[in-house]
Amino acid sequence: MFQKIKKTNFPPQGKPVLIWDGTCGFCKYWVTRWKIKTKDAIIYKTYQDAHNDFPDIPLKEFKKASRLIELDGSIYSGPDSAYRCYTYSDSIKWNAHRWYVNNRSFQRLSDHGYNFIAKHRPEMFKLTKLLFGPNPTDFKPFWLFYILAIILLVFAVFQ
Repeated sequence: MFQKIKKTNFPPQGKPVLIWDGTCGFCKYWVTRWKIKTKDAIIYKTYQDAHNDFPDIPLKEFKKASRLIELDGSIYSGPDSAYRCYTYSDSIKWNAHRWYVNNRSFQRLSDHGYNFIAKHRPEMFKLTKLLFGPNPTDFKPFWLFYILAIILLVFAVFQ
């Protein structure tokens, strides 16, 4: 499981920074989606490029989870880094970050789900492309078609 690190003594200047794994296709897909939603409110850097900027955060922790680092040095880790990124979006109205902070069950579920996904990134990347399409800039709700097909199949079988 990833470690939650509260603060860094080396906060970014100008804008918050989301640090992610640049070798991970799943990560790149979702970071591309976040960039679309947050526009230029956040700087996105790979840990491969940015880990030296934050010497008080162990490299192994960057490898385990994404980190959003705010201008005051606050660090949001794992699923909360994604949830916190969306607070910088004008188009997302659901504040999952608030749920994460205030609801212990949601926090545990998110952390364990994130950990599972992190350990199975290649498979989750395939699933992501299957459900949403291969191009993160042209999001397709293929999952709706799958649900509709299952419903139609159930009706056809049980008529």
